[in-house]
Amino acid sequence: MAIDLRSDTVTRPSDAMRAAAADADVGDDVYGEDPTVNDLEATAADLVGVEDALYVPTGTMGNQIAARVHGERGEEVVLDRKSHIYQWELGGLAQLSGLQTRPVDAGDAVPTPEQFESAYVAESLHRPGTGLLTLENTHNARGGVAVAPEAITAVAEAARDRDVPVHLDGARLFNACVALDVDPSRMVRDVDSVLFCLSKGLGAPVGSILAGDADFVAAARRVRKLFGGGMRQAGLIAAPGLLALESVDRLADDHENAARLAVGLDDIEGLRVPEPDTNIVQVHTDDLGVEAEAFVAACGDVGVRGGAHGPHLTRFCTHLDVDRDDIEEAIERVGDAVGTLRA
Repeated sequence: MAIDLRSDTVTRPSDAMRAAAADADVGDDVYGEDPTVNDLEATAADLVGVEDALYVPTGTMGNQIAARVHGERGEEVVLDRKSHIYQWELGGLAQLSGLQTRPVDAGDAVPTPEQFESAYVAESLHRPGTGLLTLENTHNARGGVAVAPEAITAVAEAARDRDVPVHLDGARLFNACVALDVDPSRMVRDVDSVLFCLSKGLGAPVGSILAGDADFVAAARRVRKLFGGGMRQAGLIAAPGLLALESVDRLADDHENAARLAVGLDDIEGLRVPEPDTNIVQVHTDDLGVEAEAFVAACGDVGVRGGAHGPHLTRFCTHLDVDRDDIEEAIERVGDAVGTLRA
């Protein structure tokens, strides 16, 4: 049986989640009449310590809604060049909101205040100016890095001094909170909006939350409708989301499994695997002299699924459907794959 480590998006809803979906009390959410959705939104807002929240189908939609609400057409968005919103959302900032991007190289996963100041553009007769700063925590492409709240505060304050709103793509926000032992309300205290997913390590089948103050969420609700995200009797999928929010502490298991996977793979000659912060393990195969696509294919042949994320960079991601025995088996199988590649 294959051990699927491509992403924590491959998790399957539990029997309890399936039962909750079947029994969910529903209504028309576009009219604000779905009690289960309303409960999920209130619970999510309370969990991160903000006024209100909006249930959206996907994290990408949530990020794009936030950009549309915060920014004005033509304005620039300052963001990390490896951020999800820049690399993996089909140029949505430009296509959906008419926003331009000004990427910076946030080597520590979050731009410094100095980087923001250097990228900031004042509005003038000739230039639209900087309209938004986006951050990411954990940072997917930089290895699931858990960004400390102090780093978020520092750059957010620099943005606030320039009257620039800040959006946090926290698709894996709770992984960062668990890894750093930080309350979610502290993690998001200094941003204007936050997005977090229910469908990754928390195990729900679908859905994300976009949260902020009441005025922001009211505007976001209108943009959700514009983007086609009004979901009618969405309580059927919101009910598993409520259960997902009860399993935040369980993410520590994924982090422990990722740490064990990293150590085991790093012991294989030719692989270089840094210690992960959370549940994302990055495997470098340049010392092996094998490109990531070939490495991923070889791992797939022995029943371990991963993803190529660079010429010599492969990502493995632990999640609730993978236990410690699976990790030990994956290490052994990858060792076999490397042996085949060396032959």
